[in-house]
Amino acid sequence: MTRVEELELAVEALPEQEYHQFRSWFLERDWEKWDRQIEADAQAGKLDFLIQEALQGKRQSRLREL
Repeated sequence: MTRVEELELAVEALPEQEYHQFRSWFLERDWEKWDRQIEADAQAGKLDFLIQEALQGKRQSRLREL
C-alpha cells in the first residue's frame, strides 16, 4: 500500500468534525501554495501578457464594466 493510499484510508476514517478540521487545514495550505506560485510567476514576468492584453483591450475600447 502506498503512502497516498494510507492517507486516503486515514482521512476516510476520521470522525466528521476532525474531517472538517483536516479539510480546512488542507484547503488553506493549498491556497497558500497557490498564492506563492502566483507571486513567483508575477515577479518572473510570466503574467505580463495579461497586462498587455488588458492595455490593448482598453485602447480598443473592448473592456466592459463589472
